[in-house]
Amino acid sequence: MYRIGFPFWRTLGSAGVTLKLRVDVLHDKEANVFVATSNDLRGLVCEAETLDELVKEVTSSVGELLDHQLHSSHAPRPVTDLRLLGA
Repeated sequence: MYRIGFPFWRTLGSAGVTLKLRVDVLHDKEANVFVATSNDLRGLVCEAETLDELVKEVTSSVGELLDHQLHSSHAPRPVTDLRLLGA
């Protein structure tokens, strides 16, 4: 596995290497939603009312962002490391 955001991740991902992505999750008490962001993958920001819904949103969004950034419809699906942060 190779982490998205590290040097040459696009080249390795295009070659079929499994990619790893760190996603930070926090709970917005005011809006009562979970919010996911990633410093590794530019543009990833998702929110949902439950963690299960958030995982689905993140999975879908990551796939689309990787397809866009790798310019390929065959972009590998990364192993996503979700981390809950205290708010």
